[in-house]
Amino acid sequence: MSNLIPLLLAADTAQQPNSVGMLGSLLIFPLMLGVMYFFLIRPQRKQEKKQKEQRAKLAVGDQVVTIGGLTGRVVNIKDDDITISTSVANTLVTFRREAINTVKKPVSDD
Repeated sequence: MSNLIPLLLAADTAQQPNSVGMLGSLLIFPLMLGVMYFFLIRPQRKQEKKQKEQRAKLAVGDQVVTIGGLTGRVVNIKDDDITISTSVANTLVTFRREAINTVKKPVSDD
């Protein structure tokens, strides 16, 4: 009979689920989503918001870089069409407002 008691206790603990392990596995998924949000999604949204603000404040004379890498100075703005001068020969190219990647405001001497 004394040999039977340790076997019954071992069998009883083996059948109970490990509640700490289950809780940990349930918490790991929301934790991973939170980390992904703060390291991937949030910075991207901030960058998109900044670009949108820059495009909205675009003015004639600003230096711009397009998403294709073309640089130039804004010479005309008509609705969502932006015309830039790209070289010394004053080559004019027209882009959609969404094609502007970065905007550099001219520095005034005031």
